[in-house]
Amino acid sequence: MMQMAHPGLLWLFLLYVPMIAWYVYSWKRNEPTMQLSTTEAFDGLPSSWRVWFKHLTFVALLGAVGCLIIILCRPQTHDSWATSDVEGTDIVVAMDVSTSMLAKDFRPNRLEAAKDVATKFVTGRDHDNIGLVLFAGESFTQVPMTMDNAMLVNAIHEVKTGVLEDGTAIGDGIATAINRIKDGKAVSRSIILLTDGSNNTGVVAPLTAAEIAKQYSIKIYTIGVGSNGNAPYPVAIDFAGKIQYQTMPVVIDENTLRKIASTTGGKYFRATSKSTLAGIFKEIDSLEKTHLDVQRFSHTEDNYMPWAWALLALLMFYLVGRYTVLRHIP
Repeated sequence: MMQMAHPGLLWLFLLYVPMIAWYVYSWKRNEPTMQLSTTEAFDGLPSSWRVWFKHLTFVALLGAVGCLIIILCRPQTHDSWATSDVEGTDIVVAMDVSTSMLAKDFRPNRLEAAKDVATKFVTGRDHDNIGLVLFAGESFTQVPMTMDNAMLVNAIHEVKTGVLEDGTAIGDGIATAINRIKDGKAVSRSIILLTDGSNNTGVVAPLTAAEIAKQYSIKIYTIGVGSNGNAPYPVAIDFAGKIQYQTMPVVIDENTLRKIASTTGGKYFRATSKSTLAGIFKEIDSLEKTHLDVQRFSHTEDNYMPWAWALLALLMFYLVGRYTVLRHIP
């Protein structure tokens, strides 16, 4: 629906009255005349097409003036609300940022692979409230629950190791995620936990945190990140500031991660490569869907371009006709 920002300017259409009056007056005044005893010989002769073309160019000029008046009134699209049925849920991504996540069994390493896959996951969830929790030897909320996907993506890109005391406090990571999501209003609430190790520090035991999540009807999807066998782990930093790696066995407490998932009604996954990690997130994406009625608000925008193009076309028609077909020598 179109509305005008300045509807009072529509009174300018009264300019049509003097314009039409002047055109009629000038037409009669400038018409050539000749005195004859009778016009019987000219009866029935048709008017020249140039006469009608001249009238048409004047109509085009009136149209151009009308378009200019409408543009000055600032035509706009009207604000509106629309309700649509969409799929949405509350999700917290809890990501392990301990030093071991720099292991190079994923390209370029586990952390960067996890960030890349998580970014694609977040980008595809337009109607979800999503939060981001980081944990190592302790945990904290990087991004509270939000539907601002752009902010989430930027936050994920900024994730790095070394911001927390080193270690793997899986229970604390879950507890922090529960605090972020427990008051959510979505029917479905879930935590996606990525870790590459075993719980070795923290205040809350992982299975205790799982029981708390169960009480709040929060599902936890656990993902063990790491290849099978051995992997190059960071062990030191040399005098040039470069990380030194050493091949060591991959140890993930899969038993605990399975119990966490089964306790909460979630599912455990093992990601042995970036491609399998991407597939896991795709499966979780298909599992975590809830229908919601979402109201969308469309704001007011100026919509003068069609009138501007019409003004240009009418003005060009008038000028071309005036200085070609209707051109005359005084």
